[in-house]
Amino acid sequence: MIEVKNVTKSFDGRTVLFDINATFYTGKTNLIIGQSGSGKTVLMKSLVGLLTPEEGEILFDGRDMMRMSTEQRKNLRREIGMLFQGSALFDSETVLGNVMFPLIMFSDMNKAEMRERAEFCLERVNLVGAENKYPSEISGGMQKRVAIARAIALNPKYLFCDEPNSGLDPRTSILIDELLHDITHEYNITTVINTHDMNSVLGIGENIIFIDKGHREWVGDMHKIFGTANEALNDFVFATDLFQEVKEYILKNGRTAHGAARRDVMQKK
Repeated sequence: MIEVKNVTKSFDGRTVLFDINATFYTGKTNLIIGQSGSGKTVLMKSLVGLLTPEEGEILFDGRDMMRMSTEQRKNLRREIGMLFQGSALFDSETVLGNVMFPLIMFSDMNKAEMRERAEFCLERVNLVGAENKYPSEISGGMQKRVAIARAIALNPKYLFCDEPNSGLDPRTSILIDELLHDITHEYNITTVINTHDMNSVLGIGENIIFIDKGHREWVGDMHKIFGTANEALNDFVFATDLFQEVKEYILKNGRTAHGAARRDVMQKK
């Protein structure tokens, strides 16, 4: 579990996060949503240690990252997996080489053990047989799955995903969402996903943090979001006619309608 307590972050005297409080639960897909410029990316970067807030605490299972020594931070980074927006694969490395990279950098495994672990991770993301291909030889969806395999190679306790569905078609996006959800539950990971994809909110939003103009405006899940009275959240989530239809469909048919509504979104996109 990751707890954010009273976190404030500024740049050149301009505050972009105001006294943020949030909890990201273990074994759940935790989503950070908000408009561009809302502060959600700054919050994500603060969580992974790329930015240091001026005030507050960021607790990883009770350990305050902001007060850790250099050695303690180094050890914490070994517990973190990261899925970057553009996958960030090495073009000159094979699929297997990309997944082995964090093992080479941060583990004490021998080469045979690293290969076995990398092959297991590729199998888990349904990429058996792609080991010797290069990123340029596989589709965008396959590249995302390679990046997920690399992110879980070190068996992380915490997994951070920055816009995992960026650039993907709706059907592939759903497959990536389901893969992240399944891995989160299977390995009991604290997964934090920064996204603007409302299809992800509808499908895997088990814990949703809505950030607006640097403030935490709403917390809930994919069921509660359809009944919220928060004006800023409604303007963001239901900005299109399509998602207005989805909202009306779910409110009419109840929580069990999520699957049908999500399929409807995919077909109409």
